[in-house]
Amino acid sequence: MFLAFLRGIRDKRIHAVWLILLTTTGCGLRSSLNRPHQVADLAYQPAIEKPTYPSEKGPLVVIDEAHHNFHTVDGRYQPFANLLRRDGYRVRGNQEQFTAASLKPVDVLVIANALNQANAKNWAPPNPPAFTPAEVESLRNWVSQGGSLFLIVDHSPFPAAAGSLAKAFGIEFSNGYALQGFWQQGQAQTYGLGTGLVESDLTRGRNPKEKVTKIATFTGSAFRSTKAMLPVLVFCKRSLSLEAKKDGSLLVEDNERRQIEGWLQGGVMKVGRGRIAVFGEAAMFSAQLAGSENKLRGMNAPEARQNHQLLLNLIHWLTRVPGLGDGGGASVKGCR
Repeated sequence: MFLAFLRGIRDKRIHAVWLILLTTTGCGLRSSLNRPHQVADLAYQPAIEKPTYPSEKGPLVVIDEAHHNFHTVDGRYQPFANLLRRDGYRVRGNQEQFTAASLKPVDVLVIANALNQANAKNWAPPNPPAFTPAEVESLRNWVSQGGSLFLIVDHSPFPAAAGSLAKAFGIEFSNGYALQGFWQQGQAQTYGLGTGLVESDLTRGRNPKEKVTKIATFTGSAFRSTKAMLPVLVFCKRSLSLEAKKDGSLLVEDNERRQIEGWLQGGVMKVGRGRIAVFGEAAMFSAQLAGSENKLRGMNAPEARQNHQLLLNLIHWLTRVPGLGDGGGASVKGCR
């Protein structure tokens, strides 16, 4: 029946995109009741020539685990945590609701794919917020007073779950599956300078060895901001967000196609005395073995060899490491 549906699609480009999604998505296409096999690749350890801090002496990075997160410090985001630890950062998990007291000792808070309890085992709509209004207010105050937030939101249903928090910072997500217009069948989505990746302090790094010129993502979501934001990853012409309306899956006929040219899959901004990095894809900062064949998905994938450096550059910016710049200095537009 699904093959018949594909044959009936008139737009050949969208037909190819469906095939891409079936092979490259970061979290899977169906609800969590039918998730693909995904485990952390603990053998992944890219070289760090000179750690920024001595071991366990750097700022405290806390990865949220209190909101039914799909990625956690000892789970799918263990490669994320291990990379930062090797750079000298202290990395811990968070089991508490967000309050002024729980956030006080934190230097960087990472929220990756949070969910409301209602969607913990079933991603189908409705997708209520993952955070209470009080938590959103606590986070907004904490950032304004100098905290750093790293918000990572993958494809549907995660944008809806993070929607109220994003809105508090002037950010709007599309609750769908975001597709870069120049994707090629069977490949991960890649961004280069002039093809979606914006050159700035964040991609130049502190020295030539930290320069980033190519990034890979694995489906994810799109967002835009009403506030001043430095883009990192931009959706170019013919990009679409396919918004699932029924069962949280792409495998239905009535998904709404939303044009997202100019929207972002990554960006940073300053809020008061604090800083925020927002990215619409989670696997790009993990290293996973996916499916029965243990395919490489994330920083360990061949097309994502520079993803780990972008992650380090972002954390350095969020923790105000000297020599990186203030996050400005954009010199190459995302899309030519």
